[in-house]
Amino acid sequence: MSSAALAQTQARPTPPPADGLPPDAVYIEADQATRQGDVISATGERDRVYARFQSHSLRGRAVTYDVGQGIGTADGEVELTDPDGNVIHASHLELDSDLKAGVAVDLATRLANGYSLMAATAVRRSENVNELNYALFTPCPICDAEGNPKEPSISIQAEKVVQDEELRAILYRNAVFKVGGVPVFWTPFFAHPDPTVDRASGFLIPIINYDQGRGVSIETPYLQVVSPSEDWLISPQFNTGVAPFLNLQWRRRFSNGTIVARTGYTYARSFGDFDLDGDGSAESNVDFGDETSRSYILSWGRFDPDGPWRWGFTAERTSDKTLFDRYDVIDPYQDNGLYYGDQRRLISQLYAERQTARSYLSVAAFSFQSLRVARFNDVTPALNVFENDGSLPLVAPLIEARWEPQSAVLGGRLRLRGSAVSLTRDDYVGSPVLRPEVVPTGSILGLPGVDSRRVTAQFEWRRSLTSAAGIRYEPFVDGRVDVYSVADLPPVLGLADETITRERATLGLDVSYPLIRRLGDGADLIVEPLGQISLSSTPDLDARIPVEDSETLELDESSLFRIDRFPGYDLLEGGLRMTAGVRTTVRWDATRSASLFVGRSMRDEDQPAFATQIPDDPTKLYDPSGLAARTSDWVVQGSFKPSDRIRGWGHATIDGSGNIRRAEAALDGRWGRRNLATLSYIVDRSDPLQLDNRIDLVNPAGPRLASANRNYEFVQLAGQQFLYGNWGVTVAGIADLERDLITRSEVGVLFDDDCFRVEVGYRRDNTRVRPTGPSDGVYVRLNLATFGGSGYGSNGLR
Repeated sequence: MSSAALAQTQARPTPPPADGLPPDAVYIEADQATRQGDVISATGERDRVYARFQSHSLRGRAVTYDVGQGIGTADGEVELTDPDGNVIHASHLELDSDLKAGVAVDLATRLANGYSLMAATAVRRSENVNELNYALFTPCPICDAEGNPKEPSISIQAEKVVQDEELRAILYRNAVFKVGGVPVFWTPFFAHPDPTVDRASGFLIPIINYDQGRGVSIETPYLQVVSPSEDWLISPQFNTGVAPFLNLQWRRRFSNGTIVARTGYTYARSFGDFDLDGDGSAESNVDFGDETSRSYILSWGRFDPDGPWRWGFTAERTSDKTLFDRYDVIDPYQDNGLYYGDQRRLISQLYAERQTARSYLSVAAFSFQSLRVARFNDVTPALNVFENDGSLPLVAPLIEARWEPQSAVLGGRLRLRGSAVSLTRDDYVGSPVLRPEVVPTGSILGLPGVDSRRVTAQFEWRRSLTSAAGIRYEPFVDGRVDVYSVADLPPVLGLADETITRERATLGLDVSYPLIRRLGDGADLIVEPLGQISLSSTPDLDARIPVEDSETLELDESSLFRIDRFPGYDLLEGGLRMTAGVRTTVRWDATRSASLFVGRSMRDEDQPAFATQIPDDPTKLYDPSGLAARTSDWVVQGSFKPSDRIRGWGHATIDGSGNIRRAEAALDGRWGRRNLATLSYIVDRSDPLQLDNRIDLVNPAGPRLASANRNYEFVQLAGQQFLYGNWGVTVAGIADLERDLITRSEVGVLFDDDCFRVEVGYRRDNTRVRPTGPSDGVYVRLNLATFGGSGYGSNGLR
């Protein structure tokens, strides 16, 4: 029969903790409990004794508690749980009144984060120091799914372990590292951060791989924590084939912002593949050039003080166009600012934003550095010709603004927009920046880069109306004025600096009619026809205006119904235009659905100004946008999710003859507990090999010609499959179907038990950007709970 005893020395006015016990009270629940003076003794034969004091819970077969001295002891299957959820198991346990000192025999503790620490004996020397003898530490599970004991994947066994909570570190003497219970390494001293520490100074897991250009490469990162808001990452890379390379990273958090700065440095000659003897075959890893300083900087900052304003910057530059490729710098292309560079283009910018509920303003200035190859050398990759930085504009400033009044205007929403930009180029660039009419037919040697400035003012009014039948009508009015100032136009054309003004007004109506039908068993079918008709004044597509911000158009479901379907401002549409589409969606439940959109646009006349010159035949044009003809490309877009483990999506633009011009699709799948795969496909046939895409400048209505000017087609695969227990294989790769070549590939063996993950594999890089040409190598990726991770990154496979 159970009994309970409650003892209390004195009452205090302090509020009770969450369990309701006063600070100096103890609650005991046991089969038998007695009290002699200040000593409470309790035993449990059927159930263990349960005691509660100072927000701690204690269980054991025999428990004594001295109320006067505040000392407690427990024996037999002892279990102590602290307020943070950490659990200590022992055969014998002694605790003092403040829980700052104690003794445990046969200790086993499981921390709230799942880490385990065991010892023959343990002494809590003070409030901050625990000393364990003949101890074992592991971040891995020590029991299987059925609760049976198992050997942890990784563990550290030591003669003595000291846990210093003030230093927030665990110190080992005569430490033996074990993998799967097998000793693999011994050290007389070792230390690592306490598992409760988010980050602490010390060496991180090294990055080890082999590359034909650098040889065996070992990167040894060291983290130096300066304060809770600042740290340094020092990561030297040692190579057997080339000079070492030092990577540094500094991070600092402020009360209203963050700065991150990365840099790297080496003093060495460049290296790559050269055809030294002229036999048509390049010799690998040849040093060339002078020894000199080679470096990079990748930094960014964001600040968001109180109020509507925020600002930031990025600073990205490298001394060598191929430095990131030669030394495998991790994640050099990141999106950290207001404006983004793209793959293999770095951007340095300074920007400020002001945003309220009804307005937005941004002011920015930025410049680019290109790492793109403009012309490949198939024999000697180190002689690739890169895109000229002088052909890229300096943008200073770029201003964007919009404002909406709080109240409705004529029952609808009014939005005012403003934009201004100034672009300066050092070097001449022809098509597609300059329109074909102003591109000189003779020599362009020594021509300056065309500079342009633009100011735009625009208003848009829309009102949404819904009929009794559920048809949604949205009339709209749009007006826009552009003022351009263009300088340094090709002098051979006799054009001076020009100021150009143009206007456009648009009146239109959007209509949609969503139809819903229940299919039973919780399934829904939604069919939504969409339509738009708009009438605009004739657009003034002046050939003297460079096309800086409208070169790349992604015609999809969201852009098809826009008034301005081209990004930016330099190209604009006008005339009479009709757009129609239908979106169909089927939903079975919260996790299963499928949707499909099909749409197309028509206009009253062709727009040859949207076409672009063919580099190998300047007298011919082709249409990369799909909008130059009276009928646009078909837009087909869909997604499906038949279960919570499979999902896919696709998008395509198809011309009037049924030929795919652009398409992109992806499929993600998961099966089992940890098996997964991703398959993606992308193709661009904007200039296909059919007689329907080229426009003759002399006879725009005549037959259209074609050539494979900018086509590409890629397939990308990444996945992992477990074959036996925690053992599996990983694969990743990109295939260039246009060149019938696997550009990047990886295959590896994987071990992963949710605590310890290691991949060892082979990789090959056939990209033509690398100065060392095709490269084979071995990679090792290691991730350990508590100690962090390492490995040759696969992010380049995106």
